Amino acid sequence: MAKVCITDAVPEAGLDELRAVGHEIRSWTGEQPPTRAELLAQVSGADAVLSVLTDGVDREFLDAAGPQLKVVANIAAGFNNIDLELCKQRGIVATTTPGVLFDSTADTAFGLLLMVTRRFGEAERLVRAGTPWRYRTTFMLGHAIQGMQIGLIGAGQIGTAMARRCKAFGMRIAYASEHPMKEPARSELEAVGLPIDELVATSDVISLHCPLTPQTHHILDAQRLAAMKPGSYIINTARGACIDEKALVEALKSGHLAGAGLDVYEHEPAIEPGLLGMENVVLLPHLGSATVETRITMTALAAANVLAVLDGKPAVTPAPGF
Repeated sequence: MAKVCITDAVPEAGLDELRAVGHEIRSWTGEQPPTRAELLAQVSGADAVLSVLTDGVDREFLDAAGPQLKVVANIAAGFNNIDLELCKQRGIVATTTPGVLFDSTADTAFGLLLMVTRRFGEAERLVRAGTPWRYRTTFMLGHAIQGMQIGLIGAGQIGTAMARRCKAFGMRIAYASEHPMKEPARSELEAVGLPIDELVATSDVISLHCPLTPQTHHILDAQRLAAMKPGSYIINTARGACIDEKALVEALKSGHLAGAGLDVYEHEPAIEPGLLGMENVVLLPHLGSATVETRITMTALAAANVLAVLDGKPAVTPAPGF
């Protein structure tokens, strides 16, 4: 039987098939996620690892695991935490969990959109603080999203699911042609592809749904933020480092941008201090796919990848290039 390491708490229901096989399973049981030293000790001697997106699967990690390691199954759609090239060099299969979290993540993105445009986060804080209020026709006015253009950077499964929600609320759909939307969704949603700089300059809302790669790191940098439509909004449920967070603070402070809804951060879990005091910014603690149903499915898919590789079969959902 193989030794399978699970690096952090996961829904137990997602491990049913893995446990049924009888492999030796080593699960992290700490109340907090493991420190780096604890993580390296945890993976030592493992034949398979179920990792989470906060695990840096780098040379140190792979060395700590040992030469017998066959598969790293990331419980995430992304793979920016894994050194894919080094895994290939060592004959280790890397896998992800695509195709099962797009609806829950799109729900989060759309929720952020409503919260920031209608000032729901600010209003909820006002009520909880006990601030006196009464209904007035000019009280806490937000903006209607009907008729606005949503500009998607990344129009894959999550971006397309976001577009469906926005279309249902009367928004116009555009996407960066560098990160295109597939048919038939493009026709169904009447989505228009634009070069990214034109997209940024013409959209009322920019919503990020791209993976973090060298090409998308700071894809919204100071220059692109300055080029955004005055009074526009940013939604990010992708990866924090897709935005230059310091430049975002300045764009918000200047009033050039109307607001932002963020679920992810450049140096997560640390957040740029300037964002914390802004009433026109909604901040979530990386809850994109955080439903019971989705996380069980993600864990089960990661486990299926482990079982396939340990059985000498191709991975169910390998990372790009595997």
